[in-house]
Amino acid sequence: MGGGGGLDPDTISLASVTAVTTNVSNKRSKPDIKMEPSAGRPVDYQVSVTIVEARQLVGLNMDPVVCVEIGDDKKYTQMKESTNCPYYNEYFVFDFHVPSDVMFDKILKLSVIHSKNLLRSGTLVGSFKLDIGTVYSQPEHQFFHKWALLSDPDDITAGCKGYIKCDIAVVGKGDNIKTPHKATETDEDDIEGNLLLPEGVPAERQWARYYVKIYRAEGLPKMNTSIMANVKKAFIGENKDLVDPYVQILFAGQRGKTSIQKSSYEPIWNEQIVFTEMFPPLCKRMKVQIRDSDKVNDVALGTHFIDLRKIANDGDKGFLPTLGPAWVNMYGSTRSYTIMDEHQDLNEGLGEGVSFRARLLVSLCVEILDTSSPEVMSSTEVKVEGVPKISESATGKVEEFFLFGAFLEATMIDRKIGDKPICFEVTIGNYGSEIDGVTKLKSSSGKKSGGDGDEEETELIHGSSDEEEGDDDNDLVSVSTTPPMKPVITDRNYFHLPYFERKPCIYIKSWWQDQRRRLYNANLIDNIADKLEEGLNDVQEVIKTEKAYPERRLRGVLEDLSNGCSQFLTLANKDQNQTGRTKLDKERLKSCMRELENLGQQAKTIRTQVKKNTVRDKIKLVQNFLHKLRFLADEPQHSIPDIYIWMMSNNKRIAYARVPSKDILYSGVDEETGKDCGKVKTIFLKLPGKKGFGAAGWTVQAKTEIYLWLGLNRQRKDFLSGLPNGFEENKMLKGPGSQSAPPISLTYMMKQIFQLRVHMYQARSLFAADSSGLSDPFARVFFSTHSQVTEVLNETLCPTWDQLMVFDNVELFGEVGELRDDPPIIVIEIYDQDTVGKAEFMGRTFAKPITKMADEHYGPPRFPPQLEYYQIYRGNCTAGEMLAAFELLQIGPHGKADLPPIDGPTDMDRGPILPVPLGIRPVLSKYRIEVLFWGLRDLKRVNLAAVDRPRVDIECAGKGVQSSLIQNYKKNPNFGTLVKMFEVDLPENELLHPPLNIRVVDCRAFGRYTLVGNHAVTTLRKFIYRAADKQANNWNTQEEIIVNYEPEPSIKKMETMVKLDSGSDAVVKIEEDDKGGKKKKRKKGGDEVEEEEFDESMLDWWSKYFASIETLMEILKAQEAAMADAEEKEDQDISAEGGEIKPDDPPVKGKKGKGKDKRRPGDMPEKKKHKLNELQVYPKELEKEFDNFEDWLHTFNLFRGKAGDDDDQNMADEDRIIGKFKGSLCMYKVPVSDEMQREMGFDSNMGMFQNIPTNDPINVVVRVYIIRATDLHPADINGKADPYIAIKLGKSDIKDKENYLSKQLNPIFGKSFDIEATFPMDSTLTVSVYDWDLVGTDDLIGETKLDLENRYYSKHRAICGLPSKYAVHGYNVWRDPLKPTQILAKLCKEGKLDGPHYGPGGRVKVANRIFMGPTEIEDENGLKKQTDEHLALTALKHWEDIPRVGCKLIPEHVETRPLLNPDKPGIEQGRIEMWVDMFPKDMPAPGPAIDIAPRKPKKFELRVIIWNTDEVILEDDDIFTGEKSSDIFVRGWLKGQQEDKQDTDVHYHSLTGEGLFNWRFIYPFDYLQAEEKIVISKKESMFAWDETEYKIPARLNLQVWDADHFSADDFLGAIELDLNRFPRGAKTAKQCSINMVLNEQDIPMVSIFKQRRIKGWWPFLARDENDEFELTGKVEAELQLMTAEEAEKNPVGEGRNEPEPLEKPNRPDTAFLWFLMPFKAIKNLICNQYFWLTVKLVVALLLVLILGLFIYSMPGYMVKKLMGA
Repeated sequence: MGGGGGLDPDTISLASVTAVTTNVSNKRSKPDIKMEPSAGRPVDYQVSVTIVEARQLVGLNMDPVVCVEIGDDKKYTQMKESTNCPYYNEYFVFDFHVPSDVMFDKILKLSVIHSKNLLRSGTLVGSFKLDIGTVYSQPEHQFFHKWALLSDPDDITAGCKGYIKCDIAVVGKGDNIKTPHKATETDEDDIEGNLLLPEGVPAERQWARYYVKIYRAEGLPKMNTSIMANVKKAFIGENKDLVDPYVQILFAGQRGKTSIQKSSYEPIWNEQIVFTEMFPPLCKRMKVQIRDSDKVNDVALGTHFIDLRKIANDGDKGFLPTLGPAWVNMYGSTRSYTIMDEHQDLNEGLGEGVSFRARLLVSLCVEILDTSSPEVMSSTEVKVEGVPKISESATGKVEEFFLFGAFLEATMIDRKIGDKPICFEVTIGNYGSEIDGVTKLKSSSGKKSGGDGDEEETELIHGSSDEEEGDDDNDLVSVSTTPPMKPVITDRNYFHLPYFERKPCIYIKSWWQDQRRRLYNANLIDNIADKLEEGLNDVQEVIKTEKAYPERRLRGVLEDLSNGCSQFLTLANKDQNQTGRTKLDKERLKSCMRELENLGQQAKTIRTQVKKNTVRDKIKLVQNFLHKLRFLADEPQHSIPDIYIWMMSNNKRIAYARVPSKDILYSGVDEETGKDCGKVKTIFLKLPGKKGFGAAGWTVQAKTEIYLWLGLNRQRKDFLSGLPNGFEENKMLKGPGSQSAPPISLTYMMKQIFQLRVHMYQARSLFAADSSGLSDPFARVFFSTHSQVTEVLNETLCPTWDQLMVFDNVELFGEVGELRDDPPIIVIEIYDQDTVGKAEFMGRTFAKPITKMADEHYGPPRFPPQLEYYQIYRGNCTAGEMLAAFELLQIGPHGKADLPPIDGPTDMDRGPILPVPLGIRPVLSKYRIEVLFWGLRDLKRVNLAAVDRPRVDIECAGKGVQSSLIQNYKKNPNFGTLVKMFEVDLPENELLHPPLNIRVVDCRAFGRYTLVGNHAVTTLRKFIYRAADKQANNWNTQEEIIVNYEPEPSIKKMETMVKLDSGSDAVVKIEEDDKGGKKKKRKKGGDEVEEEEFDESMLDWWSKYFASIETLMEILKAQEAAMADAEEKEDQDISAEGGEIKPDDPPVKGKKGKGKDKRRPGDMPEKKKHKLNELQVYPKELEKEFDNFEDWLHTFNLFRGKAGDDDDQNMADEDRIIGKFKGSLCMYKVPVSDEMQREMGFDSNMGMFQNIPTNDPINVVVRVYIIRATDLHPADINGKADPYIAIKLGKSDIKDKENYLSKQLNPIFGKSFDIEATFPMDSTLTVSVYDWDLVGTDDLIGETKLDLENRYYSKHRAICGLPSKYAVHGYNVWRDPLKPTQILAKLCKEGKLDGPHYGPGGRVKVANRIFMGPTEIEDENGLKKQTDEHLALTALKHWEDIPRVGCKLIPEHVETRPLLNPDKPGIEQGRIEMWVDMFPKDMPAPGPAIDIAPRKPKKFELRVIIWNTDEVILEDDDIFTGEKSSDIFVRGWLKGQQEDKQDTDVHYHSLTGEGLFNWRFIYPFDYLQAEEKIVISKKESMFAWDETEYKIPARLNLQVWDADHFSADDFLGAIELDLNRFPRGAKTAKQCSINMVLNEQDIPMVSIFKQRRIKGWWPFLARDENDEFELTGKVEAELQLMTAEEAEKNPVGEGRNEPEPLEKPNRPDTAFLWFLMPFKAIKNLICNQYFWLTVKLVVALLLVLILGLFIYSMPGYMVKKLMGA
């Protein structure tokens, strides 16, 4: 088995790029297969932000609004009045269509603004910033229910200004967001533990200063065109440099600029820009731009991004961000100046720059501020300051570098360019560029013209660079362009340049600071990473092709990795004392060494753990290593700029390639050398900038084979050593000094003649290039300057060309041996032939031929070559794969007679086309393929005509079968004949099986056929029939397996997953043994509260639902916790279980128990004490969990139309689906074995498809239950929606428009709909959520489609889920028309199983399994009856354990389906929770639907009596005595009902802070017990059409105020009590302290819903100047809760009114002191306290008077004037 150049058999690959490009010798580098630049192309993003609430806002009695802004978009929440902890729960969505880099650099800012209204902008309380990239890099691209810490940008000493709880999610196209279930909001109250910060960022972030020093720039592009220059000269009279550069830095939403240096190409700034921002910042990149200041258009000259993650390290031994001083290179558009630059985007940093623009000397450092010290400036304004000049040598010693390049071949030049002469230009920085002309050295001093900014430096090194070689090459001229040459035609699309034996060369001398060490270290890491990546690809190929021992290969890879790491440690530490090493160099070196040492250790450890069954898991781990290595290899401080190769035609720049300088940098140490240094590399040139997007960028502009070498001039003695041997150098000058001069061209003396044989067998999964959804593919093969084409095969995506192409007399230059090990690559391009116009490009791949020299024997192991799959790429996307083999045979001295003969199969005569020869074509055997034709669904119109009489054609490897014709698609879209079969010859090797094509044609009148759509089944493996393994599932053994049904307490099972807190009252015993259904009352662990007797009738469906959601949350949490070791555990679980089935395993992966996690006291009593019968909540679609219900009926999507040119082809595919074919396939070798004969024996017409129901039409009642929708995309301007449900199935179309829910994004529908349907006509159910609009049409928010037919026929029995228990009444009543015993009997009959046999003692036997369970049931009246239903249900719940026919039956469930909108493909618009039951009409009718109407909130009345206050702080000074006093009153309201706030009367002139009130507040409210929320319905504004329902946590706010007569009352303090969970009041005022609120965990908590009546003292708090809480008073209050009925029975009055009045408090009479001396008091008020107010009032009155007089007398005067009196 020889392939890929005689490699180890393990590495031969399927669809491999590795096979192609694995090097054996090292003369050639790997080509890069992906062509298209993906950066810079705009894509869709959606950012959704939910603002839940804010807490601990700093400020007194504020009216807060939250503002969310991204870039320039701002959105505001509603204002909440007088509260420091507002609850919003508002959802905002921002849509963007921008390139991803731009998106991720956008800053998301959350700010809280206090008292904003129409007239004033409000004051900023605090804000929080992060960039979108940070959110996107989170797991699931989101932060969920996290607290953002607010800080004040104008006062950094102030500390925390409050917290906002929010969700932020960023969705790109095709991402799905997993929304965690929203059940309870208990755990998120721990603010410190849930801060909105990425992993690894400390909770306490500090303020820091970021100093960016900008020293100078050089090599700026000449921005003057001759026209502009002449105009300026005419006006100004002088021709100055026309560029006025300045540097602008954007960071964290702030912008800093340096000064502008007028008219300078070499500006020197020496300035620093200082940003003040939190550290670590949540903004990853800093954008540094050189801009040209111009009154007309201020343009960017170049952009560089500093990635803060790369210049810092947050580990224990890490370092703060630091950079430089170092040069950074900027790249952008071409340097030739035009007024309108088409590539301006490139200068803004979008996309890959196509030319060097400038380099900038910068440094950056960060200083953490100590905000407590007095001299810290408190604002965060950006500052610009001067800095001292930097010494010349700070960035390293300047050295002379030498770049050499040789063009060995230039082929595949696009013919669109035209046939003008073509040359190549190579530049490094500005050296070698024609425009900048830095080519000659002026004199032997080493100065150079063109003033490229190194002038001072070049004098420094005067002579020094050349002393070693004598001064003879100082007059050396750089040659940077190849001589122009006319191209020659290769074929219809491409030219080539006729270099033949004479290969042009270029060489350039340039001067740069010597910072090679940086590049060497990057190369070392890159080499390790490349090796690792190649190894991992190999391992994956081995797994994919199912070769033996992938684990051995992986061990080898890990060994290489650990060796590479240890080698790095020895090599990287050299050159420690080199000049110009910056702090970052030292720190990075340390951290890279640590990381690599660590990686090496881990690799060793993992190597020992690699076993056959863990290979896949370990590969995942090792891939993380690869990411880490790639991250470390990226050097943030640049040194030598990248090399650009431009192809010029007629002085126009056509196409370019960019080669990173580190890749071709030479070093004496092999490992440090760049991967392409001194090697021949195949480089494909591409179009610059936006021109290269899409189809234009996929065609190759030119393919060059180029040899490059870059190193110090003094190291250049063997710069030619890597070239293919056998050449002579041609020098520019003959004469004495020429021996050391580099050649300007090479002449190859050695020439070898070869014959190339290309065996093109087939391709599969090609791109659909025609509107029919098919293509007419042909392949074009290029080798050197030759090309040939295969024949065109019409209308297929899976062509089998089976063609041998022979290229004769291929000339290759170089030595025989080298060519054998390292032949040039072959390029294969696949095109779609169009009758008109040019063939369309469909994809490209590379291959390396296996070479045979004339003297070698043609035979194993290398010959004949094996067919291999090669991955085809179109742009950056895969576009199919191609099966082919390539051999390159040397033609020896005896001519072609020596070559092996071409012996094709004799039976095919294809004229001049040769088939693939025998030794290479696959070995075939006969297979039979059976096709189950079921029906066609959802066919759309074709060419405006509806499909009426469709037929399906199946074709595989030239053979096929046709279905029967459907006579009338509208009446019955199913086929009459179900099964047909055909026989076909297929390769023995399953991996080489050709695809099977399914085509649907419509038979129209007059014998015309129209292609409707097609589908290619690329891999037939899943349809290959494999005889059942006898041992599996021990189904033919006679022993009986007893399924243990002992009621083991499932707590034991649970402890592995959730730590139960025995002290909390949440240990839930799962009662398996409730014989007869009597619930035993159990004491809860540790808590002995007596509860009222449990009432089964209180429970409804929602109790079950909420309990289930809680279980789901726990399971998800536990799964996250156990994620790391889950897989190994699962393996153990599975092995440990054997045949036993544990009772009541919830149907969630992994064996998790259902015990409840720690629960808050204050939960519903039934949940604590009794095990509810739960249902299964699936957080995704039901079919995802059950393999799309394709257990026997598969759905094949039919495509039509061209595939999209998008990056992401799957997305565009959805629009191309024109319908679905339902059916199945089964293939097996013939003749058939006896066993299969037996299996088929039942009904030979049906072949392998036994036990399949008929496909006649069937009537069904479909019952759809819609529970709720979550996170809907807002549809109205106010950021809300008015959703209602619409359901469509066949002809039934239900719109529940009148029951829309006003202004809800999380509506609870709680509805069921019954629809009658007939399969197969109505098989797709569409559930949509629309937004109701008063005017205009209603908008679709999103919809979801369910395939009911597959569900109905599935063996998983998806027609009606099985509840966990059988009950005849109550909330858990059995809803299936068939009882469990009937279902079980039916399943046994269908599966031809023995049973069910019910035995005594609660046993039932099915096949050879015995199940046990309870046998009694209790009816409504409490009578017990014997029944077998529990037993039958137990068997059904464990049906997957039944041998041969067993599969999991669907439990009672709720599924969560994403809602999608066709206008916004791929982006979720919300989710809907629902389930569907289906009842066939020929069965007994089902009972009534379960009532899932939303729970009605219960009416309560809360009565709060304010008895007394004490120790209230004193605000007022007495007018006369100056003593402190307060006029106290207390205000209270329930959260969300501010308008219903109630005040006590005022206790005037309290001198001690004591106030007596005896005052009663009464608050009626509606409360949902399950969700612990108050429900409020109110109109949002006076213009609102209808009331909106809000759900708000039940919280009581009490505030204490100081009443003032003439000015606003002063706020003194407040407390907020969560009625479900608040501290128990203190018995006396003395015991009442601030700790009751601050240290909640130590205080016993109570719930008013349990205790019903509570009296005690509570503290009032307010914040002092330092934002610390202080105690501002105490209140003695009594809270009493009553239901509305109780309240009606014994009513009470508000305040002190009847009925049940409270007595008047006995207040001291000093309160009325000021009535006794009224005049003094008034004088004091007017003269002292309110002097200015009085003056203002008087002035205002006068103004009003004057205005009044004016208006009064105006008309009279007007009349007089007019009359001329």
